[in-house]
Amino acid sequence: MFAEISFDERGLVPCVVQDEASGEVLMLAYVDEKALQLSVETGEMHFYSRSRGEIWRKGETSGMTMAVRRLRYDCDGDAVLAIVAPAGNACHTGERSCFYREVGGAAATAADAPPAAGEPRRVVHEALPALERTLRSRAAERPAGSYTVQLLDDPTMIGEKVEEEAEEVVRAAREESDERVAEEAADVLYHLAVLLAARGVPQSAVFEELNRRAG
Repeated sequence: MFAEISFDERGLVPCVVQDEASGEVLMLAYVDEKALQLSVETGEMHFYSRSRGEIWRKGETSGMTMAVRRLRYDCDGDAVLAIVAPAGNACHTGERSCFYREVGGAAATAADAPPAAGEPRRVVHEALPALERTLRSRAAERPAGSYTVQLLDDPTMIGEKVEEEAEEVVRAAREESDERVAEEAADVLYHLAVLLAARGVPQSAVFEELNRRAG
């Protein structure tokens, strides 16, 4: 069934798992042909445990399942990329991703040690997904004095702010530096993200529409 995959002498291949919506790498595990077959047939990720010598379904005990969206393989066929929709945090430590520590960072190096404050530092593609999670947190926790909460509670205000910030980025593009354009564009993206959150529209729905238009 998987003739394009080069399984090693143990019948295994490494599988990188990536969040469909955010692009974040969630974990690295191993699969054999049966685990891949089960993933395809059930629509939920299955892996092979090298320590236990058996197949396991992600989320079987924790409930943190991973729905399969795409399975890809690399140029020489010896690694698989699973693009998934996770039902919760990927790591058994409770972290969203297993890759929560930085090489040379401040976190302890022992297995399953907690992350260090301020790490991992965000990289470019994590900006919007992290913002969306922050907005959900503000909506749930409702901290006093939060500008975001004020916007979420006032549809008219957030609409006016999106219009205002859009005008400012256009003016910056016409009259100001590239740095100012980036700053004003960030304001537009923040306020647009709040508008989407207020309506309950996930950012992924916007990206899916862009993909649909691209064919």
